[in-house]
Amino acid sequence: MSQTPKSWAMLKCKCPRCRRGDMFKGSPYSFSNKINLNCPHCNLFFEIEPGYFYAAMYVSYALNVGEALGIAWLTYLVTHNQDSPWLYLGAIILGCFILAPVNFRYSRVFLLYWLSPKIHYQSYLDTDDIPGKY
Repeated sequence: MSQTPKSWAMLKCKCPRCRRGDMFKGSPYSFSNKINLNCPHCNLFFEIEPGYFYAAMYVSYALNVGEALGIAWLTYLVTHNQDSPWLYLGAIILGCFILAPVNFRYSRVFLLYWLSPKIHYQSYLDTDDIPGKY
């Protein structure tokens, strides 16, 4: 069986160790948008140490800055307005508010995939069946 691509697993919010189990319950825009404690496929405990996901705030901040710049640029392309700061401020606040659930998920995904030296992809877990699990 071929390995699951890292980019696809990150996009689908899959476990960084097996790339099969879901990291989150529910959809991003539902009230059940919560991270699973363990991977349902390989049983990886996602919160490596107490308070581990506090570092996701920094990743979320970087995502928000990038989104704000992108929204401001798109606002300029659509309106060509250079006079009203309220137009840009309103568009940025609305856009960041709408994208908050997505930031919640992907800040944790980026943290586990790129910034966690303790978690590594294990290709033998990237199968439909786990040996020894019935």
